[in-house]
Amino acid sequence: MTVPLDLHPDVRAALAEDRPVVALESTLITHGLPYPTNLQTALAMEQAIRDHGATPATVAVLDGRIRVGLELADIERLIELGPEQVRKCSRRDLPLVVGLKGHGATTVAGTMIVAHMAGIDVFATGGIGGVHRGHPQDISADLVELGRTPVAVVCSGAKSILDLPLTLEVLETQGVPVIGYGTDELPAFYSRSSGLPVDLRIESPAEAAAIIDARSTLGLPQGILITVPVPAEHELPAEAAEQAIAEATRIADEQGITGKAITPFVLGKVLELTGGRSRDANTALLVNNAAVAAQIAVALAERRLTGR
Repeated sequence: MTVPLDLHPDVRAALAEDRPVVALESTLITHGLPYPTNLQTALAMEQAIRDHGATPATVAVLDGRIRVGLELADIERLIELGPEQVRKCSRRDLPLVVGLKGHGATTVAGTMIVAHMAGIDVFATGGIGGVHRGHPQDISADLVELGRTPVAVVCSGAKSILDLPLTLEVLETQGVPVIGYGTDELPAFYSRSSGLPVDLRIESPAEAAAIIDARSTLGLPQGILITVPVPAEHELPAEAAEQAIAEATRIADEQGITGKAITPFVLGKVLELTGGRSRDANTALLVNNAAVAAQIAVALAERRLTGR
């Protein structure tokens, strides 16, 4: 059976010529950000990747076909369909959407799977899922996927509404190295630091490329987490972020909100409580992460071309 994977012509050409490609998720378009911020951010991320010498490959499922690289019309269609008609796709959801010829927006885990299928080594996102505060049994599929899918994920850590120490513990158990890009501490999504140490600090795309290449040479199956702090000018101070998150989490617990509903509810409350500053930080870090991922993908392509 042929895998229902449709590569955009630009992505297909780049991969065939061993040029750098960066995968992007699509849940930020359908579930993460409101219109028109979602459209503006998705296009800005793609442009940041192009500006740094790589080809963007936004991943989604449309009419049961997995698309790797989208046209503007495809992004606009996802927005028009909305979260009511577009399923968030992690590992468990992909066969459901593909089998029934539905529409899907890929999460971190779903995008990693598709990127690996397509032969894309680097993926940029905002924040990964993790262990939910006060609900240690509620562990995001992103963490398990990072333990078994060899894709480098460039992000600003786990969403800070989560339990970051427990999230790091699960990543350690999964054998996932957590690397700080220009930082000794895990970024806390909206804020530049969490006070929690990373496994290794690096300073350049070339160092990231060397680690990714070594993982491939060793044949290890896990992903690599490369964490990048939000740009300083867009940071939401840690104290303000934590105050809003704690209040939003308290309200969620009072209202009995659990499972998949927790993250969007808490993010929405944090947005409200911070007067929109959390969204400014979110969009800024998304575009910055795309730029860093492109630089890493370029360094990796150059390394493989030259053999060093």
